[in-house]
Amino acid sequence: MDGDEPRDGVRETYDRIASHFASTREYPWPEVESFVADATESGPAERALDLGCGNGRHVELLSGHAEDVVGLDVSRGLLDEAVARAAERGFDAGLVQGDASRLPFADDAFDLAVYVATIHHLAPRAARVASLNELARVLDADGRAVVSAWSTAHDTFDRDDGFDTTVDWTLPGGETVPRFYHIYAPDEFDADLDASDLSVVESTVSSGNCYAVVAGAEGRGR
Repeated sequence: MDGDEPRDGVRETYDRIASHFASTREYPWPEVESFVADATESGPAERALDLGCGNGRHVELLSGHAEDVVGLDVSRGLLDEAVARAAERGFDAGLVQGDASRLPFADDAFDLAVYVATIHHLAPRAARVASLNELARVLDADGRAVVSAWSTAHDTFDRDDGFDTTVDWTLPGGETVPRFYHIYAPDEFDADLDASDLSVVESTVSSGNCYAVVAGAEGRGR
């Protein structure tokens, strides 16, 4: 995959499956709930970002822990689902269509961020590291974020090294839609974080996924 092809492919794929995909994504992940609770223990965040927000389930979570929330996704179809969820459930958020490796936000714009189940859709590696650098850029000096990706540690995958693959999504009626994934080996995930401008606070594997709590570049050592 070269140039804008991965981004365009992900957008087209998730636009195609948006409604059905959203219907299966009702609740926030427990790991994200724990991270947000810990990060806001002393008080709500000023401005929070859900990067790769999908149908807005984590935007909704963040709206209870931040004064202002923004969700970004490449898929217009998923953003439409997030708009509908916000209207139905009564939470406010700014929803933006954009590319995770080229964020349309100012430096130091957020003090809290969630970046889960999205980086593994980017290719090549340079785009994944660029997206981590962008996350570092938009986090303020004291900001924290959680990053996750699918991992070879999951029982589904019988490999130890990271690899590119496609995972089919099955629509009602039986049609399958292939989705691009880069499945991370845990040490590879850590290597990409180390290659970026982020500072790693903690890196773990949970439920077959790689997770890291990170800070922006100016947050190193804090």
